[in-house]
Amino acid sequence: MTAWQDISASLANFRLAALLGWQDVAQRYRRSSVGAFWLTINMGVLIGALGLVFGTIFNTPMSEFLPFICVGLIMWGYFSSLVTEGCGSFVANTETMLQLPIPFFTYILRTWWRNTIILAHNIIIFPLVLLIFGKFVNFDALLAIPGFILVSVNLLWVMVILAVLCTRYRDLTQIVQNIMQVGMYVTPIMWMPKNLPGGARSQLMLDYNPFYHLISIVREPLLGGVATPLNWIVSIGMALIGWVVALLFLNRYRTRITYWL
Repeated sequence: MTAWQDISASLANFRLAALLGWQDVAQRYRRSSVGAFWLTINMGVLIGALGLVFGTIFNTPMSEFLPFICVGLIMWGYFSSLVTEGCGSFVANTETMLQLPIPFFTYILRTWWRNTIILAHNIIIFPLVLLIFGKFVNFDALLAIPGFILVSVNLLWVMVILAVLCTRYRDLTQIVQNIMQVGMYVTPIMWMPKNLPGGARSQLMLDYNPFYHLISIVREPLLGGVATPLNWIVSIGMALIGWVVALLFLNRYRTRITYWL
């Protein structure tokens, strides 16, 4: 089976990945009366605390800064969870992979669906923040839907490559986690792009940051703005190039994955 056939078979039987992902969430919060909404509560407290602190530091009105940091932290939590958990998508399913002939990409989809369910819980915070300040989204917010799809397409190819690499080199997972921690501070999550000093160096800090473009195509429409053409071009370009690399990568090493397990 080629990498393309593996992915096609997984997508055709997406119900299996969705069922496994839902089971992961249900099992994690079994016997909890609140369930996955504990994550929502934790995220809400984090948004409120960081919003108050950094909004005060940057002297930005809360009505402007809190919705900004709300979407930013929710989406960054989604990015970070998918990338770090994607590293162990194969390792975490070792027993199943060694016993059942399930396409490898199914385990990637399982991780993606599990975290997407959690994202759906967390995103509830955003309309509550808007209501607090008497704000409402406009029709431009619909652009967040294709933005989210493009974000998912990008994160999936990253997960494929990292899952293979981290199965072979287990220490790589720690390196990826450190990179994601640093990435949060260099990406406009807790600070706004307008807070950067003017100049080419500041602009390069944004233009060469892939996470900035991915967050912008979702966050800007939700905040009543529009992502720049560069945000869309970079995101689409990364998706096309990334999937070509991921397919070649998976096609070459897929027969060795079970051996590395």
